[in-house]
Amino acid sequence: MSPQGNGRSDAVAEIVSLRDGDRSLRCTIEYAFDIDGERYALLLPVDTPVDIFAWYGDEEEEEAAMVEGEQIDSIFEIAKAVLAEQDLTLHHSALTLTVAGDLPEIDDDEWTEIESDDGEVESLQLLANFYDEEQEYSIYAPLDPFFVFARLDADNTPHLLPPEEFERLEPKLPPLDRIIEEKLFEESE
Repeated sequence: MSPQGNGRSDAVAEIVSLRDGDRSLRCTIEYAFDIDGERYALLLPVDTPVDIFAWYGDEEEEEAAMVEGEQIDSIFEIAKAVLAEQDLTLHHSALTLTVAGDLPEIDDDEWTEIESDDGEVESLQLLANFYDEEQEYSIYAPLDPFFVFARLDADNTPHLLPPEEFERLEPKLPPLDRIIEEKLFEESE
């Protein structure tokens, strides 16, 4: 199936593999469009993206910091084992960690909002807590979809854009906020 000009398809969404070095991220093409003779797409990961946070400070002024880079590598196997107890499989995918499997229903006590360094507030579902060497960690799944913007080649293989290319294209992009809102509305029906 190839995406239609309006970005929508009547067929089941095509699954593509986005590569970043030696890691890949399986995604569906949610919306495709042309800009300046090139094909671009909004991709949605097949598996659920997750973030791991480390907790610092005392209970009264506890702060969360996202775990990245080598720190992820050092706790990955523990996080994978903790999620396996819930029949979830943790993957070290391109761009993000992901989990495969059915997420538990969202309970009022198992979601939170965390403010990022840039001031954005993200709603997250708690999947698990664990400790490693007395450090507390939490694994969260974002409640909002995790879209990836990519260029498609002639075979519909997606390619990550360098930041400067994204900045050059940004003024020419279709109203992505509207597209994302439509996707969220479709999922809630």
